Amino acid sequence: MKIAIAQLNPTVGDIDGNLEKVTAALTRCREDTPDLVVFSELFLTGYPPRDLLERSRFIEKVQTAVETLKDISSTYPETGIVIGAPVPTGKKTGNGLYNAAILIYRGAVVHVQHKSLLPTYDVFDEGRYFDEAQSLDAVAFKSEMLGLCVCEDAWNDPEFWELRNYTCDPIEDLARKGATLIINISASPFHVEKEKLRFRIIQKHAKKHAAAFVFVNQVGGNDELIFDGRSMCLDNNGNPLAMLPPFTEHVETVDLSLPGKPDIYTPQDPIESVHDALVLGVRDYLGKCGFKKAVLGLSGGIDSAVTCCLAAEAIGSENVLGVSMPSPYSSRGSVDDSRKLAENLGMEFRVIPISEIYQSYLSTLSEHFEGEAPDITEENIQARIRGNILMGLSNKFGHILLSTGNKSELAVGYCTMYGDMAGGLAVISDVPKTMVYELARHINRHREIIPETTIDKAPSAELRPDQKDQDSLPPYELLDRILFSYVDEICSLKEMLSRGYDAETVTWVIKTVDKNEYKRRQAPPGLRVTSKAFGMGRRMAIAARYEL
Repeated sequence: MKIAIAQLNPTVGDIDGNLEKVTAALTRCREDTPDLVVFSELFLTGYPPRDLLERSRFIEKVQTAVETLKDISSTYPETGIVIGAPVPTGKKTGNGLYNAAILIYRGAVVHVQHKSLLPTYDVFDEGRYFDEAQSLDAVAFKSEMLGLCVCEDAWNDPEFWELRNYTCDPIEDLARKGATLIINISASPFHVEKEKLRFRIIQKHAKKHAAAFVFVNQVGGNDELIFDGRSMCLDNNGNPLAMLPPFTEHVETVDLSLPGKPDIYTPQDPIESVHDALVLGVRDYLGKCGFKKAVLGLSGGIDSAVTCCLAAEAIGSENVLGVSMPSPYSSRGSVDDSRKLAENLGMEFRVIPISEIYQSYLSTLSEHFEGEAPDITEENIQARIRGNILMGLSNKFGHILLSTGNKSELAVGYCTMYGDMAGGLAVISDVPKTMVYELARHINRHREIIPETTIDKAPSAELRPDQKDQDSLPPYELLDRILFSYVDEICSLKEMLSRGYDAETVTWVIKTVDKNEYKRRQAPPGLRVTSKAFGMGRRMAIAARYEL
């Protein structure tokens, strides 16, 4: 049997556009005469469609698209189509929808397999919209017994988890019912190092059940989530027959009669994968939201430099405007480094000093601040002036404003609401500061793009004389380790102290993370690249009192 894997980039809600991608993929692989062409989870709606699923007209359009696809399949009489779509349950209880894999062949739907395992953790919320499958069945198709399943259905092998979210293993059930070819359609979002775990899980299924395994994953960025693709086909010994490239659309036909080769799979370098994920995330966020150009503030620091390079690669440097806004406390080197970065990228660069505006603010507020010593208020005024200038440029020219804060800063609130937090997309808000440096080195791997002086200088907000980040924060190497323990691993204070961390420092980090939840709730959407991102993947109360 020959399987065409269609690793494509759908747009959420664009049913007509996604259907066009289906027809284009069928045309592209026509000469290969595949027995099956397989698309990803909820492909017709794009993933995740969220509350669009609650709109009856939207579901009706999906059903119309399925009917259209049945007609299209009649023109490909030797080829079946497997595609993901929401399907009404027809019941008056429950959520009323299944997340389904649909098999279409010669103008008819010949099998529908509903998703069994509905994730409701981290960024997933499928229990809000879908009902669980009531049955799981293999289906005869040509020379194989197909075991169709959807994404999470492949993620409950007991050997991989100390605590399992579900009692059943759908892959085990499909194998028991005679499946000789397992097809998993997925919308499995990226985070760094996930592809290794994903490969191990799928390889284990293929070996354990002596069944070929086809995994087709969505690619592209949809809001905070980035999908890396990395679709694959493994033979019944668990050896790869095909590994599709990361972060790009790709259609490839695989002959299951051939033996796999163990050396086909090489994991992508972790920092390269984060870089490529962020570039794709920026490109798709802007493109799917209708933006052609971006603006951002260039401080001369590493965060804004890395963000700028990612944006330039995503949409072209000619479409990025960098703005330096020196204050009374800005060093000359910060402006020079920003200008050098812009020259290296070949992008537009402007300098808009804010000293006069800042003095005007101070003069206006002097009567009201009389008798009060200068403090963080005056620092934040500078950040908010910059935010206003950038938003003015954004409004006037239709550029999206990219905010440049990193995950370490966002975690402890080392950022200013309505200042440096202003923007339409927070590009590196899930990138810890130490990883920002790794990204900078990756960007400079072939030539100097980010000035070495930017990388080498001590981080500073430059909002008061001789200010350094680590006047207010622990060293970033230590801060990031503690944040990983608390935010990503969800460790308690007791567990972190057992790892040898200083009690005073850990206590300060925990309390500071917790009290800044209100800031993060007002931040722009941020691109997710780690296993636990702020935003939709971490939901904490603001008005709360607790100790962990």
